[in-house]
Amino acid sequence: MGENEGMLFVFSEATSICMWMQNTYIPLSIAFIDQDGTIISIDDMEPQTEQEHCSTKLLPYALEMNQGWFSKNNVLPGSKITGLP
Repeated sequence: MGENEGMLFVFSEATSICMWMQNTYIPLSIAFIDQDGTIISIDDMEPQTEQEHCSTKLLPYALEMNQGWFSKNNVLPGSKITGLP
């Protein structure tokens, strides 16, 4: 994945989100984002595992980026993401 590219998961309604990396070959970090665009939490995920990483509340968005991207760019829980659908 490109240095500043990621995958945004948009759910039709706020839900409990759990993600895993069974068929993924690169380490990723995931941000769980609320309806206002606020990052609630960020987890690092290891490739080719079935370990679940779950949101702590009902949310409509999850954003996966290369592992370390959030910390490298000083994006922390509480940061706001703009331009979400």
